[in-house]
Amino acid sequence: MNDLVELFAREYPVWHMVLRGTVVYWFLLLVFRFVLRRDIGSMGVADLLFVVLVADASSNAMQGEYKSINDGLVLLCTLIAWNFGLDWLSYRSPVIARFLEPVPEVLVRQGRVNQRAMKREMITREELEGKLREQGVEDIAAVRIARLESDGTLSVFKKRGDGSSPPTGGAPREPGPPSP
Repeated sequence: MNDLVELFAREYPVWHMVLRGTVVYWFLLLVFRFVLRRDIGSMGVADLLFVVLVADASSNAMQGEYKSINDGLVLLCTLIAWNFGLDWLSYRSPVIARFLEPVPEVLVRQGRVNQRAMKREMITREELEGKLREQGVEDIAAVRIARLESDGTLSVFKKRGDGSSPPTGGAPREPGPPSP
């Protein structure tokens, strides 16, 4: 019976676990937001961070890294609260949404590579050309605009003689009348 009580006893005060979860969450959110943007893929930064932290916190709670399950549960609840809170705030505040998700970066415009943007995002010309080839673009000169989206994907709009250009990346467009 004593083992059962010890299993659910808290080793640290609740505020300590909340503070630890908060500090780790914000540190990793900033690292993912400003350093690893292009490597993330199609998940949002906060979503990926949440999955990683929940997996780690759950692992520690299950494997006994914390002396009690409650310590792990407090940390998990802290992470869930931050994730929900930031999603809620970014839905209601464009300022917070812009902070949490970077704006798309134009890498190519009218067939010309934006060297400053490429340097800022640390993307080589070879990487860009490889991503363009994956989307069926053989020559950069055929690109009207290519954007590095906030989720790390590359959206490409090809040049056309009639002035319109459907995207070759990202979500498919709905059929309908052409845009002016």
